[in-house]
Amino acid sequence: MYPAELVKPMREDLTNIGFSELFTEEDVTAALAKEGTTLVVVNSVCGCAAANARPGARTSLQNAKTPDHLVTVFAGVDREAVDAARAQMIPFPPSSPSMALFKNGELVHMLERHHIEGRPADMIAENLMGAYNEHC
Repeated sequence: MYPAELVKPMREDLTNIGFSELFTEEDVTAALAKEGTTLVVVNSVCGCAAANARPGARTSLQNAKTPDHLVTVFAGVDREAVDAARAQMIPFPPSSPSMALFKNGELVHMLERHHIEGRPADMIAENLMGAYNEHC
């Protein structure tokens, strides 16, 4: 598990723009039970998360259509919530960072680490915006 002082600024990258943190299985269940669309970001200390994923998520929210709900779990920190979120992302294997868009509790779009790593934030944002335009 990573020290709280290490992950605090990484958490705040998302919470400062409106993401709610999920810490337990119950939190994940409640978040995904909400009507509408929910973006789940599996946050990470990984360099590609800092350089690409979080900025991509932030930029994607400048789209005309955006998810109704924004939530995040932190890999390597919030194990219970991460495991519960990943269980809803099957058949995709666990990866972090990753991003999943749910509509009325159903997984409709997934960005795995290999879709994020090595890609600029703008490309990640464009991918998410396409999903928002289709599902939100």
